[in-house]
Amino acid sequence: MGAYRAAGLFVVLSMLWGTAFVAIKAGLSELPPVLFAALRYDLAGLLLIGYAAATTNRLIPDIRADWIAIGVGAVLLIAAYNALLFVGQQGVTSAVGAILVATAPILTTGFSRLLLPGEGLTPVGLVGLASGFAGVGLIAVPGESLGVDAVLAPGLIFLAAVSVALGSVLLERTEEALPIESTVAWSFLAGAVLLHLAAVALPTESIGDATVSREALLALAYLAVFASVVGYVIYFRLLDRLGAVDISLVSYAVPVSAAVAGWTVLGEKIDGLAVAGFLLILAGFVLIKRKALANRVAALGERGVDG
Repeated sequence: MGAYRAAGLFVVLSMLWGTAFVAIKAGLSELPPVLFAALRYDLAGLLLIGYAAATTNRLIPDIRADWIAIGVGAVLLIAAYNALLFVGQQGVTSAVGAILVATAPILTTGFSRLLLPGEGLTPVGLVGLASGFAGVGLIAVPGESLGVDAVLAPGLIFLAAVSVALGSVLLERTEEALPIESTVAWSFLAGAVLLHLAAVALPTESIGDATVSREALLALAYLAVFASVVGYVIYFRLLDRLGAVDISLVSYAVPVSAAVAGWTVLGEKIDGLAVAGFLLILAGFVLIKRKALANRVAALGERGVDG
């Protein structure tokens, strides 16, 4: 994959995942949040299973590590993350939701330092972690209203980021043999089952509140097909081409796409505190990943000289 194509796919991925927050926001006006998330992964899981069957040499998990990876993905990366995100997204704008989720790379580093042997945060890394939390604090500062939407919603989305960060670190400790496409596909389907069970158990979820409208179906199709399946296929390819550090930067392009799409489609506005919070979160990521980023910049410079 050439550099220009990789850059183009990076932009496309940030747009797909940024506009996903707008689709979630739009669909929540028609569908109960947890049921909405479950339906998204029903469809996405079936589509990704088909993709994995066509493109990989192993589809069926057959060792313990495969099942552990699928379980971690289903519980933390799909079920818990999406239940918290979809419920919390009812009370914040698309951009604020995307900014809060952008703490996941910082939280992933924090969890890896706690859970993986031989890891540790330097004083500068601790400052970066504090900067990320300060950014979350700014975004979660209640405005004139002290209602649930003003305080609880950002907290739920932050917990969603915690869930996906912890799940990512736990997956690093597994040695599954299953191709990543197959693992993610089964995680999608198992996570969808857990979301359906949660939707049945929660008193706030009622199938009677669902509206089968054109807008709801479009939002569901967009999230399942484009944000989930197409997005993850692009992500897999970019991960192989760019590496973990470069691809993690997509988390900081996504809020920009979400803000533009939210303003264009839903008329949402983003306030100064949210922008300041985003900059603090971005600064925290740069401080924590400064060595890896510096090495990447140096490698790109050498490549440019050699070229």
